[in-house]
Amino acid sequence: MIELVIGCVDVVLLVFMVIVAIAVSRLRSLFAAVILTGVFSLLSAGMFTLLDAVDVAFTEAAVGAGISTVLMIATLSLTVREEQVPVRRSLLPVFVVLITGALLVYGTFDMPQFGDSTAAIHQHVAPHYIQESPEEIGIPNIVTSILASYRGYDTLGETTVIFTAGIGVLLLLGRARIGDNQEESE
Repeated sequence: MIELVIGCVDVVLLVFMVIVAIAVSRLRSLFAAVILTGVFSLLSAGMFTLLDAVDVAFTEAAVGAGISTVLMIATLSLTVREEQVPVRRSLLPVFVVLITGALLVYGTFDMPQFGDSTAAIHQHVAPHYIQESPEEIGIPNIVTSILASYRGYDTLGETTVIFTAGIGVLLLLGRARIGDNQEESE
């Protein structure tokens, strides 16, 4: 019974995500589009939570729905409120998205079923982490030992990307303010 409820919640979240994505692509109001991308990130965090990836859900909620939305709203203060209507519309982007989506779906056909206990990850890597990490790493918490040691370079890379993106946004916002101050002094 619980699987049926979780499956229904998955479908409802996915439907909401599709509706929000279509709405974002159709809106001309940049403010509304920014708010809806924050809603999309929040829905994604809910989906990650249902998939038992709470750490990814937390990051998505903090970065996607939180910081990104705030930075985009701050950026809107430096631009116009409405998107300018394009002169002509091309079907090439739609074609590229459909082909990419089809290739991504095709790529999932070889994946094991969700929750399959006979999947390769559950046969070699996960038992090794569970049995050996307290002795190899010396950290009693398995998740901490995986993130800090086994996947340390990966975690460092993710942190570096987020830090670099944040610095880039701050530099762009700072440059716009410096330009505004120079124009006012002239």
